[in-house]
Amino acid sequence: MSMRIILSIILLCAVALETDAQSVSNDSIKNDTVVRKESLAKRLNKKLSNRYYKSKYDTNYVARPKEKWLLRVMVDQTRNYIHAKGTVNDVWSKYDLHTKKNTTIGLEVNYCDIAVSLSLNPAKIRGDYDDYEFNFEYHGNRLSFDINYQRATSLAGDIHLGNIDHLDEEGLRMNVVNVAAYYTFNHRRFSFPAALYQNYYQRRSAGSWLAGASFQGGSIKTTAELVERSPQAPDVHLTFANIALGGGYGYNLVLGKHSQWLLHLSFMPSFVVYKHNKLECRSAADRMEGRDYLEKRDHGLCFNMIFNERASVVYHFTPRFNAGATFMMSNSFFDNGNVSTRQDKLHARAFVGLRL
Repeated sequence: MSMRIILSIILLCAVALETDAQSVSNDSIKNDTVVRKESLAKRLNKKLSNRYYKSKYDTNYVARPKEKWLLRVMVDQTRNYIHAKGTVNDVWSKYDLHTKKNTTIGLEVNYCDIAVSLSLNPAKIRGDYDDYEFNFEYHGNRLSFDINYQRATSLAGDIHLGNIDHLDEEGLRMNVVNVAAYYTFNHRRFSFPAALYQNYYQRRSAGSWLAGASFQGGSIKTTAELVERSPQAPDVHLTFANIALGGGYGYNLVLGKHSQWLLHLSFMPSFVVYKHNKLECRSAADRMEGRDYLEKRDHGLCFNMIFNERASVVYHFTPRFNAGATFMMSNSFFDNGNVSTRQDKLHARAFVGLRL
């Protein structure tokens, strides 16, 4: 065998050994990367689990489910009612109005208290519902709050003003924000989440005093569509902002041999401590002649209140399967002697839940 052939064989062996070394090195890097990725995911899951199972509740009264996943199918329905009556500039009027019902069907996926939900409104898909509504709820062991925003042109109902007896849709445009916050004093034994979220178990009956604050603000005004349909209709623009402070009580009643039933009821009245309300209106004749709006302001402290009520019923068929319904309502009452108004905001929900 010649020297050239021997050198060629040695060179090929060296290249082969170098390629194998690089392959081993690359596989090692890939394996290390996979290990690091897996450990990062495990660390994240461990932190979520520790946070999920760590509780400041008295476990004799409230406990976490063993399962981390919670799937819920929900049907929600909301509606807003507005009632007003009184005398402004020697003209008496009365309004009994309501928005369209907003019905949605939703699916919620919850892992360790991190939830993602998707809701669909069949009426909106068909083009029969043009309003917009946003609802957000958070219920913790100490602090809870609800936020609702609604933009609506579907206000309709009875209105007694001049020659108008009925108001069809597209007559008024409404933008309203309602916010309510609660603090639970007996937070170690009484659980809002058990009644409204089902991410806790209420093992024994318990109640708690509540402290809270409420805010309501927005505007209601007539639209150009109303003027086109009813030239004699007046122009009305109401703006309002009210802050209320108060307190109340909530109770979770547990029934059944294995605590299958949970009945919740809470009530929190609040007194308005600040308000900035303004009513601007002008008649059809004033509009035709180009005269300005007549303005009435209401800043004084009168007997004005905001009420927030919550109720729910939950039944646990098994530790993993439950169903029930919740009902939430916000009522506001304003009266300055000449004009009184009331708003009723309703939110009802039926649900079926499965833990995994």
